[in-house]
Amino acid sequence: MKKVTSLSALMLSGALVLAACGDNDGGGNTVDENTDNASGNVNENTETDLNDDDGEEADNNADNDGGEASGDIGNLQMGTGSTGGTYYPLGQEIATVVNNNIENFDDFDLSAVSSGASVDNLSEIFQGNFDLGMTVHLPAVDALTGDGDFEGVEIDNFGFMGHIYPEVMQIVIPADSDFESVADLEGEQIAIGPPGSGTQAAARLILEAYGLEDGDYEAFEEDFGDAQGRIQDGQLSASFGLLGLPAGGIEELAASSDIDLLPLSDEGVDYVEENSGYEGFDIPADSYDFIDEDVQAITAFAVLVGNTDTIDEDLGYEITKAMFEYADEIAHPQADNITEENALNGSDDLPMHPGSERYFEEQGWLD
Repeated sequence: MKKVTSLSALMLSGALVLAACGDNDGGGNTVDENTDNASGNVNENTETDLNDDDGEEADNNADNDGGEASGDIGNLQMGTGSTGGTYYPLGQEIATVVNNNIENFDDFDLSAVSSGASVDNLSEIFQGNFDLGMTVHLPAVDALTGDGDFEGVEIDNFGFMGHIYPEVMQIVIPADSDFESVADLEGEQIAIGPPGSGTQAAARLILEAYGLEDGDYEAFEEDFGDAQGRIQDGQLSASFGLLGLPAGGIEELAASSDIDLLPLSDEGVDYVEENSGYEGFDIPADSYDFIDEDVQAITAFAVLVGNTDTIDEDLGYEITKAMFEYADEIAHPQADNITEENALNGSDDLPMHPGSERYFEEQGWLD
C-alpha cells in the first residue's frame, strides 16, 4: 500500500491527496488559467492512502504491457495546460487532428482540457482521470522515480507517446528596467508559475542558482496569461514562462508593452545543468522583434504521455499514428516540431507506451 508522507507529494493534486495542487505551466506551458489553485499549509506527517476505494478499479485496469484498456474511448480526456500558455491551444489542435484521422475506433472522441500542465497531468493520469497528458519530460522522469514534486509517490501507469516541441524558459521583464541579471530580482515581485508547474520548478532552480531563496523575492504563483496583465500594468518586475518559441503570449504582450528577455549567465546555466536535466539554449535574436541579440536560456522537451490503464496497445498505436502522420494539419507553429526526426526526443529514461512503441518500430524510428 502506497502512502504519501511528504509535503510535495501531498500537494500533487486534489484527486491525488484530497488537496488541490493548482495549475502547471507545462513545462513548457504555464499552468491552467481555468483550474482553481489551492494553497495553504499541509501537514508533512499526514499519510494518505492512495489505494483505498480506487484500488479495486485500478486492479481491474490493464497491465502496462498493452492489454485491453478499460477507458471510455467515447470520452477520452487529454490534460494540457493554461489557456495563456502553449499546451492548451496546441493540445486542442492535436485532439482535433487525432479525432479526424483515428482509424478502427468508430466511437473515439478525445477532448483537450485545460489543466495544471506537467505535474497535474501526470497525477491525474495516476488517478485515472486523464487518458493522455502533455508534460515536460523531466517531471515525467521524476514521476517514475518518486522524486521532485512527486517525492513519496511513484507513478508507473503511463508511457511515452512522442515528442511535441522544445520548451524554453523565457524571463520577461519591462524594457525600461535596470535588471541585468537574475540576481537583480532580489526583493522584486515576480511570477514564477503556478504551484506544481514545470515553470515554477525551473524558475525556483534558476533563482537558487543566483542565491535567491523563498523570501528573497515576492512570488506570484500564476501562469503567464495572468502575469502578462500584471507586467503590462507595472505590477510585476519579471515573469518566468517555460513556453514554446516564439510564445504567442509574449508576442501579444510585446504588441502593447515594451518588454525584454532577461538572459542567464554561463554560471547560472551551469548550475541548472548540474542540478537538473535542463540544458543550455540560446534564444535566437530573430525569435522576437524586440530582441536584437541571442538570449541565453534553458530548455527541455514537451512530450505526450498516455495512460496505460485506459489506452491499450491498439488504441495507443492509432493515436500515435494519427498525430505524427497528420501533424501537417495542425496550424499551431509548434506542430512543426512533431516530426520523424524529433519523435523520440525526451524519451530517454521513460517507458514507451506499447502502442507507440509498435508504431515507432514499424516506421524504423527506434534504434
